[in-house]
Parts: sequence; C-alpha cells; structure tokens
Amino acid sequence: MLTILGKKHSLCDGITRRSFLKIGGLAMGAAGGIGLPALLKAQSENGNKSSHKAIINIFLSGGPPHQDMWDIKTDAPSEVRGPFEAISTAVPGIQIGECFPKIAAMMDKMAVIRSVVGSVGHHDGYQCMSGWNRRDKLSIGGCPSIGSVLAKLKGPVDPGIPPHVGLSQKMGHIEWAESGSPGFLGATYKPFKPDGQGMSDLKLNNMTLDRLSDRKTLQKNFDRLRSDIDSSGMMKGMDSFTQAAFDVLSSNKLMDALDISKESQETRDRYGDGKPYKYQYDGAPTVNDQILMARRLVEAGARSVSLSYGRWDSHGDNFGLVRHHGPRLDQAVSALVQDLEERGMLDDVTVVVWGEFGRTPMINKNSGRDHWPRVSCALLAGGGMKVGQVIGSTNRLGEAAATRPVHMQEIIATLYHNLGIDPLNTTLIDNAGRPQYLIERRNVVHELV
Repeated sequence: MLTILGKKHSLCDGITRRSFLKIGGLAMGAAGGIGLPALLKAQSENGNKSSHKAIINIFLSGGPPHQDMWDIKTDAPSEVRGPFEAISTAVPGIQIGECFPKIAAMMDKMAVIRSVVGSVGHHDGYQCMSGWNRRDKLSIGGCPSIGSVLAKLKGPVDPGIPPHVGLSQKMGHIEWAESGSPGFLGATYKPFKPDGQGMSDLKLNNMTLDRLSDRKTLQKNFDRLRSDIDSSGMMKGMDSFTQAAFDVLSSNKLMDALDISKESQETRDRYGDGKPYKYQYDGAPTVNDQILMARRLVEAGARSVSLSYGRWDSHGDNFGLVRHHGPRLDQAVSALVQDLEERGMLDDVTVVVWGEFGRTPMINKNSGRDHWPRVSCALLAGGGMKVGQVIGSTNRLGEAAATRPVHMQEIIATLYHNLGIDPLNTTLIDNAGRPQYLIERRNVVHELV
C-alpha cells in the first residue's frame, strides 16, 4: 500500500486524505508490478485513439441451471422439469423462466444462446474471461483474458481509469474470483482489483501530505521505489511515465466511479443491493451494487469490467437457490441494460451473463442439479448486436445441443468483434517472439453480428 502520513486535511482539488490513500493503491498497484506507467507508455507509442467500446462480463460462478432460467423444459418429465413455469417475453414466441420477469419484459433488447458448448468442466472463471482452459499454453505463461488484451491493444481511455477492472472479491473457491488473467502478456496487464492485491503492492515510506509539494523529495522516493523494484526483477524502469501514473493520485475519477452513493436513490433502488445474501458459502454474494459500479466504471473510461455474481453450484436445494438468486439477477441486469440505453451507451457496451457450465437435467436426491459441461446458456445485450432472439436449442431433456451448438470461443470471438478487435486476424507476440491468435475458434456468432 502507498503509505502517506499527514494532517487531516484535503488536497488542493478537494480529495480527502482517506480518498488519497485509496487512490494510491488502486491507481498504481497491480499484483506483480506497476501496471499503469507501462499502459500509458504503450498507449503513447502506438498512438491508439480508438472509440470507447467496452464489455461488462457477469460471471455466474458455480454453473447456473440452464433449464431453470432461459431454457424451461415444459414437456420434460417431473424428475427433469423442476417447479418453474415458463413466462412470455417482449418477443413473441420466446419464453424464459418465471424468476426473470424484468428481463422477459426487455427481451427485445437481449439475446439468449441456449446451446453453449465447449466447456472444459472446471469450476473456474478463466474460460468465461478468455475462452481458454487455464492449462492451455502454460509453457508460454497461459492465454490472456479479454480485459488484458484490451489493456494491451487499446490502452486506457482516461489515464485516471484502469482499462481492465476486476470487481470479484476474495472467496473460498479462489477460481470463482477470476477477473481476467493476463497470461503471457505479463503482470502489467492484470486487472486492477479494488479489494485485491493491488491495494498492498506499493509502499512509499517517510512521505507526509505536507511534503507532497516538495517535488524533489517526491522524486527521490520514487527513485528509491524504482531501485527496489528493479533489484527484485519486477520492473525495468519507470521513466517519465511514472509521473503520469502519479497523476492518478491527484485525480478522483477512479474513486468517484467506485462510489455508487453518487448515484440517485432512484437509480440505486432500480438496481437493488442483492441482500439478504444467501447460498453464498465459498462463493460470491449477489452483488447488485457491483453491477451498478460496473456501469459507472465503463462510463468513466474502463474498457473491461468483470465480476462474479452469486454461487450457482446447486448440488442441493437448486430451486431455492434459483428463487433467491434469480430475481436479484433479474433486477440488476434489467436495470443495467435500461441504464445503458438511457445513457446512449448500449450500442458500445456489450453485456454478457454466463457461467462455466450448465447443470444436470436429472434432479438429484437432494433436490439439486449436478455439473453438466455438455451444454449451458448465455444471455447477451448491447454491443450493437442483433438482439430479441434465441440462438440454438437443446433436446427435450436439456441434455445436449439439438440445433446450432455455439462454442464458448465463438462467444468470445463475438465479444472481441463488438470491441473493435478482429478475432480472425489479430495476433499478439508471446515472450518467445511468436505470434499467438486470441482464440482458436475465431468465427463470431453470425446470428448476432
């Protein structure tokens, strides 16, 4: 953490001491290195001035039950069907589960994929963040996530806002908190995590607020920090871009974006807070407030925001879990899509809601559903896509894709396309100097674009 001691007063632009300390950790910290200076340098060198396309990736950690959400099987036998009724949506002919009435009313602004295949079957967010198995290409450091690729290729929209933000908090099953690893791109392109390691990576000793105006002393402290980092092999140099990174310390943009209290009470009520939390165990709570925070971050300049929503690993009491998690997710996602549309952002921001796999058609003895990697589902909105449709189908029992199987990498390719990155031809250079494609299956979901 950036440790600064001093009297209890504000800086020249009105930032409080507490906010200053918080900004310090967020603006400059990224586990394994100081990421922002390098990002600024990359942006300066490539002159990238692309439009601000963005993604909000809502990961339903644990594996959501597709047949109780977007793919209700009204004709299945009782041991498969479950208790939920199908309800009509704003699009004639499309029905979804009764726990999602707000999404149903906005289905003309969303698309459902009922035939998602290609899951590696691991309880891990890695595949939903990157399209890859965590074990793929380990010899070169692993495969980068969408957020890390965006940070590399596009850089920051605003120097005060990290391009790649991960909101997932620590949880008992750590792989559910995956926010988008950088793979072979290196620690520079890790996500900035407000409650993560980035808050404790830096320490600048013997500096008070009263001495901040003393630029010589400040520079000496940064030189000492740079020397310490260089000697540990974490970083080759900070040069003039250190100053740009330090400028974030005197900006309140990031802290403002993270502060949902700045929203009207009406807006906060529209999203809800997801409480009371239930069925959390070793996973994530139903963080409706983070979905609102994601919109604020994207509006402020973030290119990729990811979060883990709920714990959907429903081996027992599956239907009680869906009755709890479903309406909360329904409220937050519908509010997000409405909010983005009202702010004129919906065509530029892609929202994807999905999990690592689906769940068994057969209901087990504990009224639960078990792991089912053969097929799952996804909900998408925004990004200029052709919405108001269902893509693919499963068979009568929800066991497998019956029509139009959509590989998880096809969805990732579509997300890249929406972000202005050509998934067919774009490559990144690995540490051995070899070009690597972003994904193997580089065709987009043609029904959406």
